[in-house]
Amino acid sequence: MSDGLFLAFEGGDGAGKSTQVRLLADVVAAGGREVVVTRQPGGTVLGQQLRQLVLYGEAMAPRAEALIFAADKAQHVEEVIRPALARGAVVITDRYTDSAVAYQGAGRELGSDEVHDLQMWAVCGLVPDLTVIIDLPPEEGRRRRGDVHDRLESEADAYHAAVREHFLAIAAAAPERYLVIDGTQPPQALHAQIVGRLAAAGVVPGGAG
Repeated sequence: MSDGLFLAFEGGDGAGKSTQVRLLADVVAAGGREVVVTRQPGGTVLGQQLRQLVLYGEAMAPRAEALIFAADKAQHVEEVIRPALARGAVVITDRYTDSAVAYQGAGRELGSDEVHDLQMWAVCGLVPDLTVIIDLPPEEGRRRRGDVHDRLESEADAYHAAVREHFLAIAAAAPERYLVIDGTQPPQALHAQIVGRLAAAGVVPGGAG
């Protein structure tokens, strides 16, 4: 897709993804490239409605949950991500299909392969050039979140442990497309590792800024 670049951030709740997305976006923009920052669920008008429904609405069946997340991604890719990549932008998303496979496939025990196939159908096979996984123990994520939790964040640590294990497994299986970093480190240390990986590929200027 032209010279566009697609980057995704994944990891458990409370890992600090939003901070790293913002820091990286500043570096990319400083290098003179258009950067599009988005999130899932919620990166479109429809996505905002689906986000409210799936994270803060009434309890729902696991399969219904998986389908809502797939619908969000289908709209997001069609409306935001593909057009941005086609014009050469750098797209940075806070969560993508790996989250659905980890949270619904592994966490909800719906089957990782089945949820992965659903997600790939929804996004027409579009995968990120690089996915950064910020790894954090579930108990530390819960401590950071404090008393504010959405429906998924409220799940027991065993659920979040299954999610974490899935993220680490997929990264280990495809190291060329994933970067796993220790989320217990200070934000600037994480940022430096991310920029280092992208600078080596010529995507951003060297140095963490």
